[in-house]
Formats: sequence, C-alpha cells, structure tokens
Amino acid sequence: MTNLSSMLERAADDHPDRPAIRMDDLVLSYGQLRDAAGRLASLLASLDVQPGDRVGLMLPNLPAFPVAFYGALAAGAIVVPMNPLLKSREVAYYLSDSGAKVVFAAAAAAGEAAKGAADVGAQVIQVDDPDLSARLDGLSPLRSWADAADDDDAVILYTSGTTGKPKGAQLTHAGLTRNATLTSETLLRSGSDDVVMGCLPLFHVFGLTCGLNATVVGGGTLTLLPRFDAGKALEIIERDRVTIFEGVPTMYGAMLHHQTERSPDTSSLRLCISGGAAMPVEILRNFEQKFGCMILEGYGLSETSPVASFNHPDKVRKPGSVGTPVVGVEMRLVDAEGAETAAGEVGEIAIRGHNVMKGYWGKPEATAEAIPDGWFRTGDMGKVDDDGYYFIVDRKKEMIIRGGFNIYPREIEEVLHEHPAVAEAAVVGIPHDELGEDVGAAVALKPGASATQDELRAFVKERVAAYKYPRRVWLVDELPKGPTGKILRREVHPPEDPE
Repeated sequence: MTNLSSMLERAADDHPDRPAIRMDDLVLSYGQLRDAAGRLASLLASLDVQPGDRVGLMLPNLPAFPVAFYGALAAGAIVVPMNPLLKSREVAYYLSDSGAKVVFAAAAAAGEAAKGAADVGAQVIQVDDPDLSARLDGLSPLRSWADAADDDDAVILYTSGTTGKPKGAQLTHAGLTRNATLTSETLLRSGSDDVVMGCLPLFHVFGLTCGLNATVVGGGTLTLLPRFDAGKALEIIERDRVTIFEGVPTMYGAMLHHQTERSPDTSSLRLCISGGAAMPVEILRNFEQKFGCMILEGYGLSETSPVASFNHPDKVRKPGSVGTPVVGVEMRLVDAEGAETAAGEVGEIAIRGHNVMKGYWGKPEATAEAIPDGWFRTGDMGKVDDDGYYFIVDRKKEMIIRGGFNIYPREIEEVLHEHPAVAEAAVVGIPHDELGEDVGAAVALKPGASATQDELRAFVKERVAAYKYPRRVWLVDELPKGPTGKILRREVHPPEDPE
C-alpha cells in the first residue's frame, strides 16, 4: 500500500525545514508543503470528494500545483492534470470523460474552466494566490492520509493518437512512484543539495515525474518558472544556483541563442536532461560547449509514466540516441504483426514494465489495441544498435510536437469541419527552426462557399488552446486520397511560399 503522496510525507519527516518549492521570493519548506497538502485534503473532504473521485488541476507552474497535487492524492482522489490554456469545450470533455467532481483553476484560466465545468456539473475552485494560502486559511490538515494499492490509479493523464478524442492514460501509484525513484536515484542522482529547474509544465508527465516527484524523492528544491522564457530561465539558474536543468529541445535552443549583455553564471549546473522530442545534435553540442554542462537524452510517453529509456550517466552517451531501457523496463522493435524485427531493421518501439499505464480510462478497446500482448505499442518507429541503444527514426502516429507540446491533427480537423464553408481538412506538422514543428492546415472548401485563410485560422484559434491552432492555412481544390478515399496526410504539404 503506497500512496504516491507518501514521498512527500517521508521528505517532510526527514527534513521539514529544507526548501521544497520556490518561485522567486516565495519558498515552501517540506514541512509547509506537507501542511498545505493536508489542508487541501481537508478542503476536498468538506466538498464530499471521496477516495477514487477525480480532481482536475488546471494550473501553471505555481506552488499551488504541488499543494493541490499531493493534497488530492492525500484525500485518496485521482488527479487529472489539465493544460491551463484549454478552452471551455476542451475542459468540458476532460471533466466529463474523467467524471471529475472538482477542478482547481488558476485565475487566468477560471473563465474557460467555469464555462466547461458548468456544462458537466463540476465545481471550479479558483486559485487567486500562488500557493493557495488564502483558500486554505483556517482549515486543519487532514491527520490521516489515504492509503492506496499499488495498482490503484493516481493520475489520469490525457493523451491521444491521431484519431478520435484524447484518451486518459491511467497511471498508478506504484508506477509513478517507481519511475520517479528511478529517475532520482539512477538518472539524475539527485539529493538534498540539488536545485532542479521547474520550467517543464507540471501538468505534463515529463515535468510531473522528472521535475516534481523526482525532486521530492531526492529531497531537493524545485524552483518554478510559470512560463518559459530563456532570459528568465538563465536568470533563475544564476540566482538559485540550479544544479539540474530539465527541458525540451526548443528550450535548449532558446537559451543557446539568447542574447544578453552579460553572460549569466551557469557554473552551478551539473546535469541537463532533454526529452519530449528529438534533440538536434548541433544544438546539443553547441549548448554543452557554451554552458559547460552535459545533456543526457531520454525517451518516454504519457503512457509510460514517462521514462522508458535514457542515456545513463554511468554509461557511454551516444548523441542522437535515446539511450537504453531503464531498470525494470524492456524495449523491443516489432513489425505490424507484433513479431520482433530482424537485427538492423526499423520497427515500432514496444515497451513492457512497471512504468506502463494500466489502460485508457473507460476505453477497454483502445487499451487492448495499445497493449495487445503485454507490450505497449508506442507508435514510434526506431532502430537499435549493437550496444542496445535506441534511435527514433520517425513517428508512426502523425502527432505534431510544437515546442514540446503534443498536438493531435484529428482534433484540429474536427474544429475546422465545424466551419460552414469547409468540406475537407488535413492538419500536418511543418518543420520549424525553433519549435521543431508548427501546425499547418490544408483546407478544401464546399462548392460555392468562400472563406479566407485568416478567417479559418481565427475560427480555430477561438476554439482551441493557443498553442494548437494552425499558423499556416492554405486552400486546395481537393486533398490527396488513397484508393479507399482516406486522406493521405503524408502527401499534404504547404505551398513553397506563404500565401
């Protein structure tokens, strides 16, 4: 019986006065974080949130996030992390599909959260201060935190392929605890003297496991940056003497190319880790040369808690590789029938281990398709060398990764189809020097209908989170199709010159 929140209880017992969370001048010690989480658990109990109920968190990287996260777990609830940039229709889907009774929303997100919650009868708790202190004032901490079986759900994290709506990956208490512990002890080798940069969104599994949970396991300090800015990040590294930086490749590129009058002191950095997308080797080498800090790449997905493989600090590092499987995790390459591919051949990466999700919430057929034989099919195509190092060569799924954020074409296409002039639409990723990929949309209009690219772009922008809408829209007479009439996204390309 191991509730994920017990990591915080142990850390607070061992070193209650040590700083756990920092955001500029606001600092929460481990004792204060445990106390606040206990008060939040009491708040949820007063709202009749029972063990097993779902609680949404629509919060950026504020101290309120770990307070609400561990507090909800302490109450026995299942946490549903949500991007605070979601619009009301997206909020309504997440809340209705998960059955969440309560959602904590930052002030900037509260309007969309309230509209979405009203549609499904959920309650919104607006977070007006960065650490929830005003909301929790006067409450007594819950004395006894809830137990949880290893296989009980701790987090429902929404993700998706390129078809259908987002699916909630069921991540268990044991899976998340072990992944965070492995990350802390064998990959980061983090301890109480470490200061970890918290600029990865905590509502994303990379930031949640490798940032928040792994830092708590090691008893270090997580210093938060609510919205990434290269100059601010460098300032925090110098100010807080950050020892571990975690980011996606676009963050490394932005910091590398950031122009400043005075070079910041980054000598405290001892380790950088990268994930979320393939790191361009040129950025890796130039960053290391400029900042004097090694970058280790890893690989994982929402469904794998997330860490599956890593360039381990005690092994040879291979730039361009995502390393070797972590302890207790197996990886292999399979063909379309599930058979292991021959040596040297490209195949789909399949993963088996304690880190793999229990399933997709309420979707047994999707679960069976994703894990047909105990091996989770990632949708990523890769190859493995003679030393067992994996290399990602392509994505079987046509997901777009824009600046580390996952965007699913079908979702955007659905919105485009709501426009009265649109007959067909295909959303694709477009190479982008800084973001890795940007979102593009090819649209065919109905006969006799009219709409401009700007109009279509604005139509989508009003209905989805800001990072999702297509920056480029181009009109076509018809979209390329296969013999069955299926649109062939791989043959959809933007015109050479922007229209």
